[in-house]
Amino acid sequence: MFKIRTMNKISPLGLERFSRDKYEVASEIPNPDAIVVRSADLNSMEIPQSVLAIARAGAGYNNIPVQACSHRGIAVFNTPGGNANAVKELAIAAMLLSSRNILGGIAWCKTIASKADEVPDIVEKEKSRFEGPELKDKVLGVIGLGAIGVLVAADAVALGMKVIGYDPFLSVETAWGLSRSVARAETLEQLLAKSDYITLHLPLSADTKGLFSTEKLKFLKKGARIINLARGGLVNEADIITGLNSDRIACYVTDFPTAELLANPKVICIPHLGASTPEAEDNCAVMAVQQLIDYLETGAIMNSVNLPRCRLDRRSPYRLIAVNRNIPNMVGQITTILAGAKINILDLINHHRDDYAYNIIDTEQQIPEETLGQLRKVEGIIRVRTIE
Repeated sequence: MFKIRTMNKISPLGLERFSRDKYEVASEIPNPDAIVVRSADLNSMEIPQSVLAIARAGAGYNNIPVQACSHRGIAVFNTPGGNANAVKELAIAAMLLSSRNILGGIAWCKTIASKADEVPDIVEKEKSRFEGPELKDKVLGVIGLGAIGVLVAADAVALGMKVIGYDPFLSVETAWGLSRSVARAETLEQLLAKSDYITLHLPLSADTKGLFSTEKLKFLKKGARIINLARGGLVNEADIITGLNSDRIACYVTDFPTAELLANPKVICIPHLGASTPEAEDNCAVMAVQQLIDYLETGAIMNSVNLPRCRLDRRSPYRLIAVNRNIPNMVGQITTILAGAKINILDLINHHRDDYAYNIIDTEQQIPEETLGQLRKVEGIIRVRTIE
């Protein structure tokens, strides 16, 4: 029986995948095998020693102490693509809002409500105040061509926009889904110089934090509109405001309001609605739960942010999972200990990612606790467990 702790309200569509005969699911479980989380901040939380995995029902994972989890052999999962359509739709809406001054027009209409029969004439007289450009034939720069960026690019092409994409880490899998109409920018600076609209779809990391600062914005096409539905920390807020005040940036649309941004008339603040659809919540919950089930029951890893993708077709009822530091001779030491215990290996796979390696080993015999104890004593081994 696996114990699962939920840290937020998780969609029932996802939680119902945990079969009652194998899983106990609750928000108050003291020593869980795994945690499912949405927005709760785990960075200041003491994660129990029992935890094998954490699944974030969403794409971002800055609310999880990934490095600390890696040191302990805890797999951290996210759900890339689960909320992609929801964010894509909001990105398209954000471009329209930034262009047509729709919000300003709506707010103005409310101010003339008392004019009664004069309203139609006033509207015709004043509507030019809210004029704005169309999207068709404009250039959209999509920075980050993951699940969301690819969808935004495709819909922008369908709207008649010219699309430029930039992603130095574009995967082959993602490239297959990218429209042939999307041009490739060799550099970020090249994209910024050509784009009328720019939409950000990058994860927040040490490399991307504050990426859009004066140093980059000086390459920006004058009067460009920037859409940021990814993470507030991707931009240097003070530099964005300077760009707005100097008219280098025509409008900034963000899903991450602050007091300073709310005070600027050229900023459209959205209350973090990117993934706030019932469909996205369901999709992310289902993905998060299924990844935990696969990991706990088979050791398979698909969308981990700290351990390598790894899957092995089961050839035996006895399976060993080992997480270790990515250093030489680890597989050799593991197999030597198994051989010393007269454990025959039927199949194995070893993959690594940065400083960590992950092993799935199917054996002909059940591995005794004494042998597991020997494995745990090997320098470089972080965590071992068996699945039967």
